[in-house]
Amino acid sequence: MKSIVLSSVVTALLVFSGCSSKEPAVDTESKKAPVEEVVAQEVEIVETETVTAEESMVNSSASNSNLSMADIEAQLSSVYFAFDKFDLDSDMQAKISTAAELGKSGASNYNVKLEGNCDEWGSDEYNFALGLRRADAVKKALVSEGIDGSRISMVSYGESNPACTEKTQECYAKNRRVDFKLLP
Repeated sequence: MKSIVLSSVVTALLVFSGCSSKEPAVDTESKKAPVEEVVAQEVEIVETETVTAEESMVNSSASNSNLSMADIEAQLSSVYFAFDKFDLDSDMQAKISTAAELGKSGASNYNVKLEGNCDEWGSDEYNFALGLRRADAVKKALVSEGIDGSRISMVSYGESNPACTEKTQECYAKNRRVDFKLLP
């Protein structure tokens, strides 16, 4: 009963107080210039620069051959994994050994980013975690081959970066991978 009386009093106060009849004040003396008076800023023309193939070559030590970043990345093949696994197979270990040799010679001036990927099976959270585990497995294998761990960074794309979008087992297998990217 007390709550009914209290709520009635509050409602009556709200109804009788109502909205203010005061008109809002408008600032007629604006310090901003009218739109017509605003002068458009001049934009400088952007000049493009063409880089020749010789200029884009890696400047490495005398024992290393001069390879561009794109040439080195082309030699780094993706490491593939079985369904729901992050263990390295023996045939994938050979790819990591090749990547480690490139990392010691031609790519010694670059850092490496390992990109973990998954197929579309599993939740987003699970696939991001699995992609990171796959990248970590490749990182550990590269470190055991003699690559400095501070040169390696990892990222997981989960299922958001598919190499193939068909709904076949062969396509799903192409998406369960770790890609190598070189960073300057």
